[in-house]
Amino acid sequence: MRKTPFITNQYYHIFNRGVDKRQIFSDIYDLKRFMQSMAEFNTIEPIGSIYENKYKLGHRMSKSSGKLVEFICYCLNPNHYHFILKQITDKGIEKLLQKIGNGYTKYYNNKHKRSGVLFQGKFKSVHIKSNDQLLHTSIYVNLNFRIHKIDKTMLKIVKSSWPEYIGDNKDNLCDKKDILSQFKNSAEYKDLALNILNDIIERKEEIKNFEY
Repeated sequence: MRKTPFITNQYYHIFNRGVDKRQIFSDIYDLKRFMQSMAEFNTIEPIGSIYENKYKLGHRMSKSSGKLVEFICYCLNPNHYHFILKQITDKGIEKLLQKIGNGYTKYYNNKHKRSGVLFQGKFKSVHIKSNDQLLHTSIYVNLNFRIHKIDKTMLKIVKSSWPEYIGDNKDNLCDKKDILSQFKNSAEYKDLALNILNDIIERKEEIKNFEY
């Protein structure tokens, strides 16, 4: 149990990486499986195994099922991930990350014929306490793949909510209203993000909370 419990209706920056900095996503199929975990495990009701559920006749996620969290932003890099989560059910963040961690590790180990832990200990968290911090962190997470200057050859195994925020695709995993409602349109948010991206890169070494 964590020393400081997560507070419902508060925002948190959540992040973790592969043990020994190893890759946790090896191809597009790993990314898709992790994204599926993010969506399907985000429910109060237990769903069991994603692998087994896909063979159940008529299996669908219940739209009436209560969520554990709202995903605000995310970025999946080859060897680590970042989320901004808003907890909407008591202990929702812990429950979701436990299900994702256990389920994805089992999938990854089975696929890649390995054993043992995949992630480097418990996930890290930073409580987001102000609107300015929320906006800044949303840019940090949405553009994290640019901040780390991930090689072009590796971008095929990167997935970010950035396209959701700037209207480049129709993905709808994130609840974007908390961020975008503060701007005239998504283009204004995009301009702000790109304008301060270089500043974030320059200051990254000084930001102790953002370890990855």
